[in-house]
Amino acid sequence: MLHLSLLWLLMIMVYDAQQRRVPNWLVLGGAAVAMGALAMNAQPFGIGWSDALLGCVVGFGFLLLFYATGFMGAGDVKFAGALGLWVGMSPLLPIWIGASLLAGAHGLLLLALQRFAWFPGLALMLSGKPRSDAASGSRKQTRPIPFAAYLALASAVWMIWGRPS
Repeated sequence: MLHLSLLWLLMIMVYDAQQRRVPNWLVLGGAAVAMGALAMNAQPFGIGWSDALLGCVVGFGFLLLFYATGFMGAGDVKFAGALGLWVGMSPLLPIWIGASLLAGAHGLLLLALQRFAWFPGLALMLSGKPRSDAASGSRKQTRPIPFAAYLALASAVWMIWGRPS
C-alpha cells in the first residue's frame, strides 16, 4: 500500500505542477484507496479509522480557511482531506510546514525572476501561465503556486524518511 500512496502523490505532483489544478477523480481515487486500506487492515502507516477520519477533517477544515480567503484552490483543500485519510492527524503539521516552506521558496523565486527578468522562461513556467495566455494577456485567474504539488512532495518525504518505524 505504501507504493500506491506514493504513486498517488506522484500523480498529484505532476498534475498540479503542470495544470495548476487537482482533478476530483484523482482526489477521490486516493481517498477511496486509503479507505480500502483501512477496511482491509492494510494501512501502511499504522493508523486506524478514528485517526484517519480526524486527519481528513482537520486537513480539509484547516485549508478550507485559506480557500475561503482566496489564497488556495479547492483542489488543494480536497487533496489535504484525502491526504489526512492516508497519514492521520499527527504528521499533518510537519507536512504543512514543509509544503509551506517549499511554496514560499517558489513564490520568492518567482518574485525575484519577475522583478529582475534574468530567466523569463523560468519565471513563466513558475507562474503557471501557458505561453499563449501570457502573450495574449488573458484574464483567466491562475494560481502561480501549485500548493498541492508541494503538499504531495512533503508527504512523500515524510512517508519515506520522516515517519517513525
